[in-house]
Amino acid sequence: MARKPTSKPSRSNALLRSVGVGLKLGKESAKGSGKVVAIGQAGRQSLRIVGGEWRGRKIPFATAVGLRPTQDRVRETLFNWVASQMPGATCLDLFAGTGALGLEALSRGAKQVNFVDLSNIATSSLNDNLKSLPIAADQVAKVEQMSSFNWLRNYKDRASTAPSIAKPMGSYDLVFLDPPFALALMQDTLKALFDSQCLSARAMIYVEQPQPLADLILPQGWKLHRSKKAGQVFYGLISR
Repeated sequence: MARKPTSKPSRSNALLRSVGVGLKLGKESAKGSGKVVAIGQAGRQSLRIVGGEWRGRKIPFATAVGLRPTQDRVRETLFNWVASQMPGATCLDLFAGTGALGLEALSRGAKQVNFVDLSNIATSSLNDNLKSLPIAADQVAKVEQMSSFNWLRNYKDRASTAPSIAKPMGSYDLVFLDPPFALALMQDTLKALFDSQCLSARAMIYVEQPQPLADLILPQGWKLHRSKKAGQVFYGLISR
C-alpha cells in the first residue's frame, strides 16, 4: 500500500470536517503508540490482482484519505523480480493497508501471508476479502490488527524464549514494507525488522517510499539488490 504525503495539512483538515464521518485509521509511530486519528470518509474502491491464480480479480477496499494500494505496474515489476522464490514462500505484509502486496503473493503461490495493520477498517476489509477468495487448502492467511512495531517486538520476545532450533511463528522469506509516507517510518521499521529475528536465511525485503532508497542504512551483509522509480515513488528489494 502507498499512503501519499499531504503537502497542505490544512486542506486535509478541511476535508475531514466536510465529510463529517468517523472512519479511523491507526497512526503508527516508532514507539508503537497505537494512537488513532480520523482520516477518511465512507466509500469503496477496488484494486486488481495483476498475476497468478487470481489474475484480473477485483478486490474492494474502504476509501480513506492517504490510503491506496501499490500501483499495478509496481506490483508487476516486484513479483517479476521474485517469481522464482514465490511458490511456497512465507510472507509478512507490515502496514498492510489494502493488503495488495500480500494478496498478490497468495495469488502467486505463497504458502503463508501474515497481514499486520493498526487500522480496524483495513483489517476488517482484509478479513472480508480473504473469506471471499479461493485460498488453497495448503495456504495460510492471517490478519492481525496491531502496530507493526509491536508485532515485531512480540516476535522478538517469543523468539528469545523459543528453542534455538525453532522460530515461534516461522521465519519469513519475503517482507513487504510500505509504511505511511508522511510519517517517514522506513528506517525505524527496518531497524525493528532486522532486530526481530523473523527473517529466514533467504529473506528479501520489499521497500517503498518517497525518498531515494540509496539513503537507507542497512546492516552489514545486507544490500539494495534491485531498485526502480515510478512517478514519485522509489521501490526496491533488499537482500543478503
